[in-house]
Amino acid sequence: MFTPLVFAQNATNVGYFKDASYHLVQGVEHENGYLYNPKGDKKLLRVVTLDWPPYIGQALCNKGWVFQFAVAILAEQGYKVHVEFLPWARAVRAAETGKADILMPEYYIEDSAPSDYIPGKTRREMLALSNSFPGGEIGFLKRKGEKDRFDGNLLSLKGQKIGVVRGYQNTPEFDAMMDNGEFVIIEAVDDLQLVKLLVGKRVDLIIGDPKVLRFTVNYSQLSKPEKVNLLSNIENESKLLKYNYLYFALSKSKPQWRQVLDDINKSLYQFSNSGETERIIEMGNLECF
Repeated sequence: MFTPLVFAQNATNVGYFKDASYHLVQGVEHENGYLYNPKGDKKLLRVVTLDWPPYIGQALCNKGWVFQFAVAILAEQGYKVHVEFLPWARAVRAAETGKADILMPEYYIEDSAPSDYIPGKTRREMLALSNSFPGGEIGFLKRKGEKDRFDGNLLSLKGQKIGVVRGYQNTPEFDAMMDNGEFVIIEAVDDLQLVKLLVGKRVDLIIGDPKVLRFTVNYSQLSKPEKVNLLSNIENESKLLKYNYLYFALSKSKPQWRQVLDDINKSLYQFSNSGETERIIEMGNLECF
């Protein structure tokens, strides 16, 4: 049973098209998060996510296109949806331990990636990945004016001190080398701290989506001079690592996860085939930037 709901200013509505008809899904604040489609005919899905601008974030316009997309995908299949924003490591833990149904957005998780929370298990033993949806580039950032260290082959970075966000997947190749101890890894709790590690000369490089890292600084609570200092002292390595697609990661601890996975993949196909995925992305850019 749901407690009585009151529409809140901090909630945002979600809209999408299907078969030339516009569907509006209203959001309400509920239990440290946001509830959608409370009268849906299927089970409540607890979704955990993070502030990861410009893709998704509580302070973003419409909470970002990934937020809009995820709610639309799930509501279209008849699910009640509750979305909670958490630090990434807590979100991963919630999904891997079965406290949440879905973790998103996630990068591809290689089969051998170990779980940080379930001893002796891999992440893929705990989580099932949906089909992919559009994402963004991932690469290395360096201090401005320094020479490139990455020549396009990760072997060129063996022994380098690299900053990563704790719990993030990056690329299968990088993560495998990281797990094998081929880099000196310094962990940050979030993207903002990651940029600070680089500018503070605690690492040689940081890895991430360059767009996310810059947006995170801009959307932070830092003063304007602090933001300028960080942004003016970082730049991309010349060679990008790769383009990373995004995924929904479903907890295998939850009953009916296979059915939920099938339903998500069905919506992903329908949205992509109809052009609705691109429309949601484009509307996010047109309305908010």
